[in-house]
Amino acid sequence: MNAVTSSQPKEITLRGVTLGVLITLVFTAAQVYLGLKVGLTFATSIPAAVISMALLSAFKNATIQENNIVQTLASAAGTLASVIFVLPGLLMTGWWTDVPFWPTFGACATGGVLGVMYTVPLRRALVSASDLPYPEGVAAAEVLKVGTSSRSGAAEGKAGLMSVIWGSIASALFAAAAAARLMAGEVAGYFRVGGGATGIGAASSLALIGAGHLMGITVGIAMLAGLVIAWGILVPLLTSMNPMTDAPAAEHALRVWSTQVRMIGAGAIGAAAIVTLAGLAKPVIGGLRSALEAARRAKTQGQALERTEQDLPIRTVGLVTLLSMLPAGWLLANFLQGTVLESLSVPLVAVGIGYVLFAGICAAAVCGYMAGLIGSSNSPVSGIAILTILGAALSVGVVGRQVTGPEAAPALVAFALFVTTVVLAVAVIGNDNLQDLKTGQLVDATPWKQQVALLIGVVSGSAVVPPVLALLNRAYGFAGAPNANAISAQPLAAPQATLISTLAKGVIGGNLRWDLVLWGAALGLTLVVINFGVKKASKDRYSLPPLGVGLAIYLPSAVTVPVVVGALAGWAFERAASKQTWGEPAKRLAVLIMSGFIVGESLFNVALAGLIVSTGKGEPLAIPNGMGEVTTMLIALVLGVIAVGGLYRWAARTALRIST
Repeated sequence: MNAVTSSQPKEITLRGVTLGVLITLVFTAAQVYLGLKVGLTFATSIPAAVISMALLSAFKNATIQENNIVQTLASAAGTLASVIFVLPGLLMTGWWTDVPFWPTFGACATGGVLGVMYTVPLRRALVSASDLPYPEGVAAAEVLKVGTSSRSGAAEGKAGLMSVIWGSIASALFAAAAAARLMAGEVAGYFRVGGGATGIGAASSLALIGAGHLMGITVGIAMLAGLVIAWGILVPLLTSMNPMTDAPAAEHALRVWSTQVRMIGAGAIGAAAIVTLAGLAKPVIGGLRSALEAARRAKTQGQALERTEQDLPIRTVGLVTLLSMLPAGWLLANFLQGTVLESLSVPLVAVGIGYVLFAGICAAAVCGYMAGLIGSSNSPVSGIAILTILGAALSVGVVGRQVTGPEAAPALVAFALFVTTVVLAVAVIGNDNLQDLKTGQLVDATPWKQQVALLIGVVSGSAVVPPVLALLNRAYGFAGAPNANAISAQPLAAPQATLISTLAKGVIGGNLRWDLVLWGAALGLTLVVINFGVKKASKDRYSLPPLGVGLAIYLPSAVTVPVVVGALAGWAFERAASKQTWGEPAKRLAVLIMSGFIVGESLFNVALAGLIVSTGKGEPLAIPNGMGEVTTMLIALVLGVIAVGGLYRWAARTALRIST
């Protein structure tokens, strides 16, 4: 593969775009499922780059820039799927009974296009002339350089593809064993503590183990702290204050967690998010000023700009932004048609468009800066979504306060959720665009070609979200939704969407447990202070991200425990590998295996949803057996250890072979 940069290297090609679109379709489906199950998504740039290099190596004239276009296009899957943090709220509130294709596609595509446009002027300020680390963008560039620069790099590229494949097969088989009831879907234990109760659970999920590895030890420790606070302190305390002597320990603990502790976690997330975003205000404003100045200078230079400094023309950016308001307005007006709010369509649509413009620009700038600071995967998108829904609910509530009747509040909540979906799409694609542009800067790519590639990825990903979401809704349904048509009796948790819809209903309907939210906010502020102290004492070597702690309080322990285990296992593996000469390729292969864990399990469960719908059976793969609960839990533990340990060992041995 040609790694040498010519004056006009091959970048956007039909084969590259086709491959990028195919990867986007697969990864978007996987991300939608993962986000609905656990409220987390992962960056797809690195696995996409590895797959691209392995497949395009068959062409002698393939370039590093062409591979970069593939990962840029496919990276849309890792971010655009985050809209499912909000969209299921429309089903939970009963506003939608199914997922309509065009409104969902339109919200994702319009927001995604605006996300690209809003961040084009920020490239020079936040990428070219910035010292932000962009950890994921730099990592993707290193993978591309290694895979295209040498024979050993080509060998690692092929090994990387096999890593994704082996990880996918292992996690799909593991999930299939749980679906067949040959092992427990969750390893859990609950018990009495005085007059209260508590316990812990862990889902049998290699995808969650993989997510933990990819998130890293810092976030893993933060989530461990959240587990201790939630299940070691709050649940025992609050269950003792709310005794249920006749109920089993599991029911008692889970009911108090879901009705009280979870709202405390939501408050902690919100407070931590506000403080985090406030701290970013100064650098973001400075970045915007630098971007405007860079755009002014670029206009005077005209064609003198080097290829690696050419963005989409600013006039094109402005025109596309204005034209995007037409489909945005149509979507919002169509959403209100035939509802109790139809008489207020004009002011509500005006407020919605204004909010998308203003909040979208702010969200894109903040998310773009955070991508450079801590990476796309670790950016507090949850915090952005929380602030966005609060602002949208307040704005919509003010305009719609004159409408009365039992249908008014649900309609206002639904409209606020829909507007938030568009703004969130703007934010996450803005986040992704700058990360990709950093990768492009390091491999001498042409910025405007990357921006065009991301637009293609946005449209491709937007086309996948509605049918996958509709399929999962029909098969499983979502916790807290009516789920009248769901076939399975085990709905997906959709934790982020539950939080967002609860906040919207609370702001507009006035029925939110503000006391619990405020206690959580106080906890979040305390965590911010603790994190500041940890960072100062360690001279920024260590931190305890408050958002990670709050998320672990809010998420079910069944989700959080495997993530923590994955983070600890990944830290142990990387620490051991660092002492070896083959350590770096081993670490990269392990990352790809973990990405495969997520892809394999997620795609299996999407396929299982199709089987559930086609057969009309909630558990079509279940095999009757006489094994007890303890036995199936032990089987899950043993198989999990074998799968994770075996593939870590495979990564180490493969890295040793490549390096010698």
